[in-house]
Amino acid sequence: MNERSEPRANWTRFLPFGTWLGAYRREWLASDAIAGVTLAAYAIPVSLAYAAMAGLAPQVGIYGYMLGGLGYAAFGTSRQLAVGPTSAISLMIAATVGALAGGDAVLYAQIASLSACAVAVLCFVAWLFKLSVLVRLVSDSILVGFKAGAGLTIMMSQLPGLLGVAGGGHNFFDRIVKLAGQFGDINLSVLAVGAVALLLLLLGERLLPGKPVGIAVVALSIALATLLGLSSLGVPVTGRIPEGLPALGWPTFGLLEFDDLFPLAAGCVLLAYIEGVSAARSFAAKHGYGLDVRQEFLGLGFANLTTAFGHGYPVAGGLSQSAVNDSAGARTPLALIVCSLTLALCLLFFAGLLTNLPKAVLAAIVFAAVYRLVDIRALLRMWRISRIDFYAASIALIAVLLLGILQGVLLASIASIFLLLARASNPNVAFLGRLPGSGRYSDRARHEGVEPLAGVIAVRPEASLLYINAEGVLETVLSAVRNSPDIRLVICDLSASPYIDLAGTRMLHDLYDELVSRRISLSIVGAHAQLRDLLRAEGLAEKIDSSQWLRTLDGVLGSVQSNSDQTSR
Repeated sequence: MNERSEPRANWTRFLPFGTWLGAYRREWLASDAIAGVTLAAYAIPVSLAYAAMAGLAPQVGIYGYMLGGLGYAAFGTSRQLAVGPTSAISLMIAATVGALAGGDAVLYAQIASLSACAVAVLCFVAWLFKLSVLVRLVSDSILVGFKAGAGLTIMMSQLPGLLGVAGGGHNFFDRIVKLAGQFGDINLSVLAVGAVALLLLLLGERLLPGKPVGIAVVALSIALATLLGLSSLGVPVTGRIPEGLPALGWPTFGLLEFDDLFPLAAGCVLLAYIEGVSAARSFAAKHGYGLDVRQEFLGLGFANLTTAFGHGYPVAGGLSQSAVNDSAGARTPLALIVCSLTLALCLLFFAGLLTNLPKAVLAAIVFAAVYRLVDIRALLRMWRISRIDFYAASIALIAVLLLGILQGVLLASIASIFLLLARASNPNVAFLGRLPGSGRYSDRARHEGVEPLAGVIAVRPEASLLYINAEGVLETVLSAVRNSPDIRLVICDLSASPYIDLAGTRMLHDLYDELVSRRISLSIVGAHAQLRDLLRAEGLAEKIDSSQWLRTLDGVLGSVQSNSDQTSR
């Protein structure tokens, strides 16, 4: 990632809007205005649906887009990233806050708002301590599995709304069992409304990509619900949405102990930052500008802080809404400001129009928005190419299905770290041979026709030699020595080992001692400067000829051959 690709004045390091505003061109205004209105049209149905998924009043979702966008526009560094409620965070709020609120609706909304404030605080801490590097430990394979699990969980949570049944259950599999027992209670009117809405959304996505099809489906469903009196047929509707802007104020503190709030906030930060930076990086690369990944913590933090002041719940930058913003022509974060103003006007003058919006349509909107998270092709590709990545993705997927979004993302993060350690603990150890007719050498196991080295084992560990892999490398080399008679020399090529710790130097001591007991010499070649300093400090120069440490494998083998020829004369 580019930490800072564009020079900035000191104050614009913390307020990036000064950078894009100072370079703003008049011809961009129309594009940003159109993109902002288009994003608002997309945001209205999606934010209503996500707020309902989170167990909050529908207008709270609109608050997230309106206020979160303003906070990010001032402090974020992406010019196309759109910030608002997301499906995964909404489900995480629903699964976690419900247990903390104990059935109290007012307390539920207060805790949700407080969690947005806690997310902001953690983002500021992460920015202060430059923790963006820690988030990179979550591998792409883990993210594929997590997203698939989150997509399946979210779709399962919305099926009851599409079928008109109560649903229930604590995890994916429990929901399946509960839903199977309620098939006899399906409301055909709700099913028809939801199915038609879902079909229109999917067709619109395919035939009119990048267009705000969702707002058209919402308008059509409201008109039909009003004309046909669908609420009297048992089709649930959103009901009255209060007109007006949110009342700004501090979140209510002291509702929870820190250890109750921290896991939720930490999970939201991890999800929001990874998803937001991933999307922002793709648009930065597409449009050719730099992205400050550390500053993104401030952008995300202030987006959540402004949302918390408006009594919203945690927000994040998402790929789908950002794609809408980009395809509509957004050139700068001014599009987010236009979107916020458009949403404010809708809340002031048009909120009453949403009264007869069927809830099945909101469920269909969520369903259409998240089904792409289940990337079967990526999972099959990992199965073919890298089984360890497939297993990592499977761990994340199953963790989310069994434990839920919050516990799943935390377990996936831990699994990603263990995956990194597992890979580092089992590096490839190449046993080298000469490429015919050249002075170059390659791994005998990977290339046919490589000439073996008579009486010599040349080995190249293709990783840093650390405490987690040193013993395995030693055993691999000694195993080859035991299975190779008439070996006079072992050459350890460290050109592919950028770093060695104390356990690595101890491994070389042990290798030397074992080889000496077998009357076999040990040479080291290709050691970098830092490695040579450490090897000398650890006393290896007293055992192994340090004059060879800088030489190449071919140079040492040439000397060995020359000495052998002189001895035989």
